[in-house]
Amino acid sequence: MKGITRREYLKKSAAATAGLIAIPTIVPASVIGKNPPSDKINIAQIGFGRIAKDHDLKEVLKYDVARVIAVADVDSNRANHGKSYIENTYAEQKKKKNYVDVKVYEDYREMLMNKDIDAVIISTPDHWHAQPAIEAAIAGKDIYLQKPASLTVEEGRAMSNVVHKTGRVFQIGSQQRSANPWPQFKRACELVRNGRIGELKTVQVGLGTDPGGEQWPEMPVPENLNYDMWLGSTPETYYTEKGVHPQADYSRPGWLRIQQFGAGMITGWGAHHIDTAHWGMGTEFTGPIELEGTALFPKSGMWNVHGDFRVETKYANGVEMIISSEFTNGVRFEGTEGWIFVSRGNVGVTASDPKSAQSSEAFSASNDKILKSEIGKDEIHLYHSAEQHGNWLDCIKSRELTIAPAEVAHRSCSTCLIAHTAMQIPRKLYWDPINERFKNDDEANATLSRPQRYPYGHTFVKGLEKF
Repeated sequence: MKGITRREYLKKSAAATAGLIAIPTIVPASVIGKNPPSDKINIAQIGFGRIAKDHDLKEVLKYDVARVIAVADVDSNRANHGKSYIENTYAEQKKKKNYVDVKVYEDYREMLMNKDIDAVIISTPDHWHAQPAIEAAIAGKDIYLQKPASLTVEEGRAMSNVVHKTGRVFQIGSQQRSANPWPQFKRACELVRNGRIGELKTVQVGLGTDPGGEQWPEMPVPENLNYDMWLGSTPETYYTEKGVHPQADYSRPGWLRIQQFGAGMITGWGAHHIDTAHWGMGTEFTGPIELEGTALFPKSGMWNVHGDFRVETKYANGVEMIISSEFTNGVRFEGTEGWIFVSRGNVGVTASDPKSAQSSEAFSASNDKILKSEIGKDEIHLYHSAEQHGNWLDCIKSRELTIAPAEVAHRSCSTCLIAHTAMQIPRKLYWDPINERFKNDDEANATLSRPQRYPYGHTFVKGLEKF
């Protein structure tokens, strides 16, 4: 399946113009029609883990327009905790004990059959991102999906195509695009796009790494966990708690460090920073054309994602993007007339994330005049979003594109994934971003998909053949 073009995506928005997307956050009821702003958006939460509890639900529950009415998790303890968390939050907010009776599911696919649900938040492990997003779109639900968008390029392409063709409102959790809490990323990208550092030549993306780990022994599967479904499309392997998630708390789960379930920090933080790089480069709907990389991988142990690495890429516009653990965590744009560096400063995604070289300055440049430069009314003004989840809710009402729609999500993720391929194959690779294939390289193309364990995986989704 070929990629969706920028034009195809943006034609959905009547306000879209070259270099400018202006989508209102307040829409008159006469425009919205059958969905007046007073209506609640009934939302279901898929996966109640660390990110759902501390980020996605925490943010969505702040908005009065949202009403979370269901939660699904293959771990019944977490599902039930999600129910109490949501109900208690509403009881405190609304000063009403029984504001909502949250329905609990083990299988999210049963939940998607509930016609009362308008939208879903997917906060699952990486290997369970694309499939539920595809199924939610087919079921007519709008989608907020945690990054990265997919485990493989193939399933990411399928997801973007289905979301696009069904017309569902989709947002990826690339919160660096929104003003709260990090307005410096949009500002940096606008300055770059408007030539404040001259002609853009190079982008440096700095990411941390995860340490490897020993081989932990097999353990009995907890009675509260449907481990077969948790494994999903990936191969059968024995259960050990450090390969899944903690049973006693919501600290950082071990699956993040296992290649069976994800690619490591290249997609973990890379999905954020490469998305920012694309935003500043103006390459949100494409990808690199050349890649070459190296990386250290653990030689033994269960935690086996990449360690220190460097991947050099080149885009069709001549810009080079270098992604490496040797750089300070963040994105540095280098042009003919200066540079801009942007990051979250000393802030991590969560307190339990691995540490990397960080800068105390979240926003800096070769010259202070660059940072103070005003963007004129006739220059490029990038899409403004106050907060990522709020933007999604606004767009559910307006039916406009979010700040980070499915194709943008896929392109950021696919760049991370082919960079991961470059880490493993020690030669220059040539990528076709239109057909999303490596040129004349069967070995590299074999990494674009994975065998899927029936009945799980996007290839077994009922109704997918229509898209």
